[in-house]
Amino acid sequence: MSRNLCITAVDGQTGHLIAELLLTDPNFSKCFRSVVGLALNVEHAHVQHLESLGAAIVSHQPGRERVMTKQLKDMGIDTICLIPPTHPDKYDITFELINAAKKANIPNVCFISAAGADLADPKKQPRLSEFIALEHLVLASKGDTTTNTGHSPVVIRAGFYAENLLLYASQIRSEHVLPLPIGDMHKFAPIALGDIAQVAAHVLSGEGPHGFSDKHRGQLIVLTGPMLAAGNELATAAGKALGFDVEYVDISGAEAKRVLKSQSELDSSEMEFLLEYYSLVREGKTNYISTHAFHDITGVHPTELEEVFKMYAAEFQGQGGDEPAAKRRKTKK
Repeated sequence: MSRNLCITAVDGQTGHLIAELLLTDPNFSKCFRSVVGLALNVEHAHVQHLESLGAAIVSHQPGRERVMTKQLKDMGIDTICLIPPTHPDKYDITFELINAAKKANIPNVCFISAAGADLADPKKQPRLSEFIALEHLVLASKGDTTTNTGHSPVVIRAGFYAENLLLYASQIRSEHVLPLPIGDMHKFAPIALGDIAQVAAHVLSGEGPHGFSDKHRGQLIVLTGPMLAAGNELATAAGKALGFDVEYVDISGAEAKRVLKSQSELDSSEMEFLLEYYSLVREGKTNYISTHAFHDITGVHPTELEEVFKMYAAEFQGQGGDEPAAKRRKTKK
């Protein structure tokens, strides 16, 4: 088997890391004839890095579905990893990509969704709810006899990325506090982004008589980290990893919005998503872990929360230097 793979949103963290892993790990790279990355911003450092590793980069111009369909056909894409981009028009852009994949007759589709989206209230958590609507669009192709798209589908519901806690690195460094609007009663289980990439890489490289491996094909895969943690437990894990006490502070949604707005690199849609997820935690809808699929697919244990804090200790301690966090991110082999 040698697939022609397309990964969308490679200018974002998720798409970049999945593509990087597939291009650099020989266990995965041997499975692909070509790896194509779609990017809204082809000048992004992530994109340039992937290009240096051998990825073919295509500028993604939303609103041109016919052009995108033709590009996918011309490149002979038979496998696509659909990642909704961090963008105010995420739903419309992804809707268009799903239709383009369908018209391009791509049989193997892996869609990266969000854990907890199925529990979201469309009125209170509309950004989260969008993922369920997009899942429906992907899965609806299964019964459409006019296209091969959906013949071999996988949906990965990725949990809250532990890397999002890096947004609070300045507060942890200067004040030794972790300010989150999640209350004192309920918990959630952040997952390392590298673990999401590992599962996606196994799915995208898996082979079976119908496309993806029969171990993965048709699966709805829910992924969270292995530790269910309340705010004070997150702070304790951070303190153990960093070597100084960290205090959890429950803040209001308004204050949380002000904290996130101070992050210049944070897109408004990403901020809305995070605030909605925090509200889901506060409502007690994230008091679970889901790690069996990770064990079954990768054969190893997911990254512990304390290990994640150690992984990014330089950022939390103010010693990050010029090396980007993505370069220091560890992924399991």
